Amino acid sequence: MTKRNVLIGGRFFFGLLTLVAVGTQLTVHLGMGYDLWNFFSYFTNLSNIFAALVLLISGYRVLIRKRPTEADDVTRGTATIAMAVVGLVFGALLAGEDLGSLLPWVNFVVHYLIPVVMVADWLFQPPRATLQLKHVWYWLLYPVGYLVYSLVRGALVNWYPYWFIDPARAGGWGGVVVFALAISVGFLVVSLAMLWLGNKLKRQVDY
Repeated sequence: MTKRNVLIGGRFFFGLLTLVAVGTQLTVHLGMGYDLWNFFSYFTNLSNIFAALVLLISGYRVLIRKRPTEADDVTRGTATIAMAVVGLVFGALLAGEDLGSLLPWVNFVVHYLIPVVMVADWLFQPPRATLQLKHVWYWLLYPVGYLVYSLVRGALVNWYPYWFIDPARAGGWGGVVVFALAISVGFLVVSLAMLWLGNKLKRQVDY
């Protein structure tokens, strides 16, 4: 089996697996009478769906031998960094929390497996474009936008997807700011690491 076939098959398999995992949990979520909007307000769910689409689309591009553009590489970088931080934040802040109705196998896929898969995919097939520091700021737009959305919506509906951005549970707004800054630093560090590795490593499949 060639590296190209491994790349295509891996992207399709893990992309579809992610959608199945998120879809299964959505069914459970709705079956228990939980709010649909809340489900799609979790960074984990949004980022896994994003990652799945990136895997499927990029896998298809390899299949038809269509080289990625700079925008394609930046988009894949956004999904990769988001998933890497999903894994890190879950391990650091959420692994010991009550996960409620979250199915164990879904938890494994969305919090452990796909973060590793996305980073491995980036290392195996780094971007074709030469990345620059300006791309880091593009990568930070998604998490910053999500944070603003979550805080505004949370203040309006009195529901926050994560305890560390809930003023009532994080020690007030000061606690929220501290956690938000810490996670932002994490995003920045991961982004810089992915940029450096993306420029340094050799692509395994050329097309």
